[in-house]
Parts: sequence; structure tokens; C-alpha cells
Amino acid sequence: MDKLLFLYNLHAGKGMLRGKLAPILDALTEHWDVTVHPTRGPGDATDTARARAGEFKRIVCSGGDGTLHEVVSGLMTLPEGERPEVGYIPAGTTNDFAKNMSLPGTLNEAAAVAAAGAPRPVDIGTFNDQSFLYVAAFGAFTDVAYNTPQQAKNLLGHLAYVMEGATRLGSIQPHPMTVEYDGGTESDGFCYGMVSNTISVGGFKGTPAQPVALDDGLFEVALVRQPQNPLQLQGIFKALANMADDEGGLVTCFRTSKLRIVSQEPLDWTLDGEFGGTHRQAEIINRKRAVTIVHGA
Repeated sequence: MDKLLFLYNLHAGKGMLRGKLAPILDALTEHWDVTVHPTRGPGDATDTARARAGEFKRIVCSGGDGTLHEVVSGLMTLPEGERPEVGYIPAGTTNDFAKNMSLPGTLNEAAAVAAAGAPRPVDIGTFNDQSFLYVAAFGAFTDVAYNTPQQAKNLLGHLAYVMEGATRLGSIQPHPMTVEYDGGTESDGFCYGMVSNTISVGGFKGTPAQPVALDDGLFEVALVRQPQNPLQLQGIFKALANMADDEGGLVTCFRTSKLRIVSQEPLDWTLDGEFGGTHRQAEIINRKRAVTIVHGA
């Protein structure tokens, strides 16, 4: 049997994995010689994936998107030919990236896919000296998706974001910057920016005007100018859900393989929903088909 490393985070998703590891391990050991490693804190999945990648054909992780982000970050420090396949058993709160993979909704079904499913290549982003799996973002709305209750998202769709964002209208400020990308430049004040490779952010599944391909070497990018009222805010969130320019000229969307962003002031960034540091310059590059990840049906 080929060897598989199973990394899991018991603390993800409010402890969703507790008491449910036995059937997961049954599914994995049916096909693999399994080594088990519980993560021991932030960064441990990255360190373990990097240090032990050469021992295994596949690394399966279970936890939230943060756990998957850590595993991929560890593998991206290795030469391309030395990165094992990755399986994902989502057990977090939002599980954005699982929606891209068409993974089943239950742990047991996801474990069966992680064990026997076929891996496909996906693009990975690099942000200066860091890696990200599906989104890098700055500005006013970077935490709205994660602070809006899931029940409200399910009932109201993008209007749930409008309601949450409207409470912040008075504090939204534009950030003057220059954004260079494939074939173009934007110089303006933007209150929000998102560089993504996903159909879902913060538990909200959008409906992009053009299909999102995870392996085409391109990011979907949205830059947002300052809204003045709730009606404009509603138009912004609708445009972000569609990844298309809005009628009011506040949202600019495009696709690109790389960006260089230079801000006149330091900007806080999030990478895959976690704090990614404060930067005035960002070099963001799409690493086409850099990692293979197991998909569902």
C-alpha cells in the first residue's frame, strides 16, 4: 500500500471532529498505509507537511480552510515535483474551498473521497513571500463575510452582506493606490480589493458571470471604490457576487495572472480569511497548477 499522512485539527469547527475519527480512519486505511498526526497549534500543519512530504504519496487534512491553507503553504516551499497529492475532509465553520472541490457534506463521505478520489491540479497564489489557496483581500469588507451569520446568508443571500456592511458606511475610507496587472493599470482610491480563485468567500457562494476555473492560471480580481449610501452598497455586493463591473462605476473586475499593488499607506491584508500582515507593496502571482487536490464528483 502507498503511504498517506493524515493531519487533523480537533479544534476546527467548534470541535466537529471529536468522536468522529474512527470512521474517517476506516475509510483511509482501506486504501492506504496511514500515519496520523494531530496538529499541535498554529503553523504545525505547515511545518509537518513541509518536513514529511517526501515520505508520503498523499497528505489528507481535516479541519477548516485554515488547516488546508497551512498544508498547502508547507508544500509550496518544496520543488514542484516533490509535492504529494492533497485530500481535504472539511470540518470547519465555512469551508469555502470545499465548495470549489464539490466535496460531499458529511465527514464520512468526504473521507471516502479523500481516500479514493482522483486529484486534479489547482492554481496557488503567492503574496510576496506567502502562499494562499483561494483569496487575498484588503479593506473595509474583509471581515464582513466572516462576521455575517450563516443563517442570514442562507436566507438573504448578498443582502445579508449589505445589511452588515451598511452599519459601517460612515467608517469606510478609500486607500489611494496603483494596481498593475496583465495589460492594464488602475490608479484610484479603493476601499476594498479581492484577488481570488474561488466561487465562495465567507460561506457565500457567488454566481460569477464567467465560470471560475481553478487551474487556468488566472485570478478573478475586484476593486471597489467608496460607496456613499446603502443603495450603492447593495450594487457593490451584487457586483462582487457576479464578479462583474457594476452600473455605478464603483466596482472594477478583471482577470490576470499577476498583480503589483503599491499603496500610499500601509494596508492590512487577509489571506484565506486569516491575517496576512500589513504591507504597502504586494506582488501577487498565480502559480498555475502548483498543487494537486482531490475533487469530489
